[in-house]
Amino acid sequence: MKLILRWALNAVALMLVPQIVTSITVSSFMTALLAALLIGLVNALIRPVLLILTLPITVLTLGLFALVINALMFWLVAEVISGFHVPGFWPAMWGAIVYAILTWAVNVALSD
Repeated sequence: MKLILRWALNAVALMLVPQIVTSITVSSFMTALLAALLIGLVNALIRPVLLILTLPITVLTLGLFALVINALMFWLVAEVISGFHVPGFWPAMWGAIVYAILTWAVNVALSD
């Protein structure tokens, strides 16, 4: 039950991102639910592989390249989900940062 609540609250967080990064659009709550699910899957499956492959550049940039990877994953999901639109890299960067902060707040609120 807690997993479904976390998923729904992450979708709400995704609906809040366009309020802060105005160039990002999310057309409906169902789109946000699907995008939140896909963001979770991409972060669980693809992101770790990319982090390992880009470890040298991540170390050289003192971890800042991880933000680029987060933005690219956010942008990837937007390209796959119809109704979730991110127009470019910089909106993806800011959207990923805002979404990470909001989902962190959700995780803190739901922690045991």
